[in-house]
Amino acid sequence: MRHVFSLSNLIKAYRYLKKDGAAAVFSAVQERILQDGKNDGRYQRPDRETLEAQRKDAIASFEAMAFSEAATSLDTMASSETMVSSETAASSEPAVSAEEKGAPVLFSIAVPAFKTNPVYLRELLDSLQEQSYPYWELLLADAGGEDSMEQAVRERKDDRIRYIRLETNEGIAGNTNAAICRASGRYIGLLDHDDVLTPDALYEMAHALKEKEKRGIHPIFLYSDEDKWDGEDSYYEPHHKLDFNLDLLLSNNYICHFLVMEASLMKRLLLRPGFDGAQDYDLVLRASADVLRDKAEELCVHIPKVLYHWRCHRNSTASNPASKTYAYEAGRRALEDFGREHGWKVQAEDTRHLGFYRLEFMPDALSQRSDLGAVAGPLPSRNGRLVSGIYDEAPDSTVTMRYDGLKRRFSGYMHRAVLTQDVEAADIRTMQVRPEFRKDLDLALQEIRAGADPVRTSIAFCLTLRKRGFRILWDPDRKEGIH
Repeated sequence: MRHVFSLSNLIKAYRYLKKDGAAAVFSAVQERILQDGKNDGRYQRPDRETLEAQRKDAIASFEAMAFSEAATSLDTMASSETMVSSETAASSEPAVSAEEKGAPVLFSIAVPAFKTNPVYLRELLDSLQEQSYPYWELLLADAGGEDSMEQAVRERKDDRIRYIRLETNEGIAGNTNAAICRASGRYIGLLDHDDVLTPDALYEMAHALKEKEKRGIHPIFLYSDEDKWDGEDSYYEPHHKLDFNLDLLLSNNYICHFLVMEASLMKRLLLRPGFDGAQDYDLVLRASADVLRDKAEELCVHIPKVLYHWRCHRNSTASNPASKTYAYEAGRRALEDFGREHGWKVQAEDTRHLGFYRLEFMPDALSQRSDLGAVAGPLPSRNGRLVSGIYDEAPDSTVTMRYDGLKRRFSGYMHRAVLTQDVEAADIRTMQVRPEFRKDLDLALQEIRAGADPVRTSIAFCLTLRKRGFRILWDPDRKEGIH
């Protein structure tokens, strides 16, 4: 509860007051208090026995190569950097690829650093060295020009930690790219210099990869849940994310941390300097373009566990979203650029929540996007409560309505109730469809008027659309009413 009334939330409340008025502030605070009071699955660190079991499992999975051999190959990769102060990022080629030697899946963690607080650096390095999965390398690209960081790396005496001194500060995108281009792993993860990973983060990533590859699936990227951390022992505001959802991504960078991407893809895309502050959002959007090219969405893998702690301090975006407004401007530009790249006529607009957007299609989404089969909106509200008409069917055939009963001024968990998103099924009585489906829609509506169950009829109609390869978009602002 104490985090509800933190400085960052007071700043947010003041911003809402100026922009949206007292009623919006009251509703936002009320909703936040209710959410904070729930048992929301806050982070609990794995015990020592679990971590040791994970470590043994990781090593046993790769008996062809003992950990000592992996360390040797990593030593070869790092020897020219870690121990030589004059090393720069001039070369874009990794020294030796452990992957080529038949090593286990190696994760490269790219971290841009600039005058990093020594406490933050220590905690970051600790979080890597505490990993239960031992096959990783850290590429620390330092643009701060301070010898203390290199000395701190030397003192670790861990050849997996690769220090790269940058001659010039190229900004967060350029500095991160210097690390990305020198990565030797099969997958590259992004980590901010003041944040930390949970000790099981890389193990969970490796385990998810192994399970997918058993099914012949080679993921584009993987991402996990995350939370906020006060730098001591308090973990709060866990962000339990949805599986990959393209239109939710077009509303907000909900993927964010911890992101691990296939190395060849990340090296091809790189971070774009013109989007500093939203460079990771822009990267994920461009990587997700394959999903619009008939690639399976399961190539984007969600691991439903908190694996990343986002540090909150006075100047961090996590604590004070208004501290880096340029980041949200960059996010809008990234969205509009993504739309133009796909031939859409769009305009990205801010919502009343910082970092959350609405992508306006001109004249409408169906005319602009060939991947959409239908657009649906909320049903008429009851007693000031939301009736979304989004139907979620469980394996046992029970059906629930997402956001059902939410107060109209509330925005839901992570504001999802007011964001566009892909859905499995929505009520067809608020639905607009592609011209080729209008006849089918009219027939289904006639069945409902004749007494058919609107929920089951809607689910069946939506299933037909999805089997034909189309997405169904829920638009919370759609106000055309009911058929």
